[in-house]
Amino acid sequence: MVPDHFQVIDFNKKLKSWYLKNHRPLLWRQTTDPYKIWLSEIILQQTRVAHGTPYYEKFLHHYPTVFDLANADERDVLRLWQGLGYYSRARNMHFTARQIVNEYGGRFPETAAKLSKLKGLGNYTAAAIASFAFGEAVAAIDGNVYRVMSRIFGIQSDMLSNEGKKEFAALAKELVSHEDPATYNQAMIEFGAIQCVPVSPDCSVCPFNDICYAYAFKMQNQLPVKSKKGAVKKRFFNYFIIQKGEKLALRERTAKDIWKGLYDFFLVESAKPLVSPEDFAGYKTLNELSQTGIIREIPKEYIHVLSHQKLHVHFWWITVPLEKSPDLPENLAFYSKEEVEELPKPILIDTVLKEVHYL
Repeated sequence: MVPDHFQVIDFNKKLKSWYLKNHRPLLWRQTTDPYKIWLSEIILQQTRVAHGTPYYEKFLHHYPTVFDLANADERDVLRLWQGLGYYSRARNMHFTARQIVNEYGGRFPETAAKLSKLKGLGNYTAAAIASFAFGEAVAAIDGNVYRVMSRIFGIQSDMLSNEGKKEFAALAKELVSHEDPATYNQAMIEFGAIQCVPVSPDCSVCPFNDICYAYAFKMQNQLPVKSKKGAVKKRFFNYFIIQKGEKLALRERTAKDIWKGLYDFFLVESAKPLVSPEDFAGYKTLNELSQTGIIREIPKEYIHVLSHQKLHVHFWWITVPLEKSPDLPENLAFYSKEEVEELPKPILIDTVLKEVHYL
């Protein structure tokens, strides 16, 4: 249902009034600097505000301008990103910073159409920057906005289907304020984040409960319609932490897989859990390492959940005598404790090293 002109005006007035009374004073809402807005949007993708805010502050402290970020070493960027997950976001962000400096002289493009051509910027992020920083009247549609539009205006098309995307886009185009698109977009996003929440929204205090389709037909839990995610893949990781003196052997992950660009230990991936040294009898490299050092298990299974994968992880510690020099496999190299601290690592690796009091 696309509302008429007068309904749109009434909707926008109520939305703005609600926003001015209820919005959170988030740091990135206090600026029109496109760099700061872009930084916040990339960090907050797939991340809760409370978790992402300290990262936003850290990145601004280390890289106060797009030039600083562009000149940074990727390893340092990944190290600072550690704990946010989805590390491709950090690599794309670093790439885009260099692109903006090299191709645009450090100035962000001012339209959503041009911004969307930058690496890592989808339609939502491009529209958010264009409206917040440059006042372009373009709708920024994230998951919160899909939910608000679907519930209030009764859109029952699958939000991930081509048909659904067109229907939502048409409605969003009608609703966006041309007088103050920045406030409108912030208000829609915030309304979905703190009022029209995914589960058990308090509709009794909603300013739109007199026109809301979902409220009228008790469909809050059915809207928006969204295709189910694919099955989560199970993987079994067996990490071997090779220690010689205070040094540990790590390698950079370079394959097209999770954690590319981060450092981890010698890894044996198996089709099922491997729970004793005898299970590794067929692995030549491990047999050679066991002859030079003592293998002991860290008696705990770690479960690490990613977007479409669930990792079941066991760690084994191999202590190599100082007088021996084992042949390290798979591009492994020994790093000092200080170097291990500085290397960008998956949060799981960092957690384990802290639990065993190495870091």
